[in-house]
Amino acid sequence: MGLQIYAGKGFDTQKAERFFKERRISYQRVDVLKYGIGRRELESVAAAVGLDHLADKDSKAFRESVIAYTQSRDTILNGLMEKPQLLRLPIVRNGRLATAGYCPDVWEKWITEKKI
Repeated sequence: MGLQIYAGKGFDTQKAERFFKERRISYQRVDVLKYGIGRRELESVAAAVGLDHLADKDSKAFRESVIAYTQSRDTILNGLMEKPQLLRLPIVRNGRLATAGYCPDVWEKWITEKKI
């Protein structure tokens, strides 16, 4: 499986794509705001980064959503699937490894350890 970037429209997504392009690392871009993200895919990312790190807790949309006030894993996952704009983007998947948000240090580590 190759590298996947679940992307939105934000500046961090642009920086992530530039990071991989500059290093000539190919990736598949998925517009998560247009196409969403599947339950199994979201659970896989949550297993890699932790459920607490998936949501963009700094956004106004998050603070106004029901998932900001629940501890239920299913409610949080369902809320993120229904409103992918609540996700911390970009989500970069590299097999079972994943990051949420702009994480160049982690990606650089993947490259040096030849995990990409």
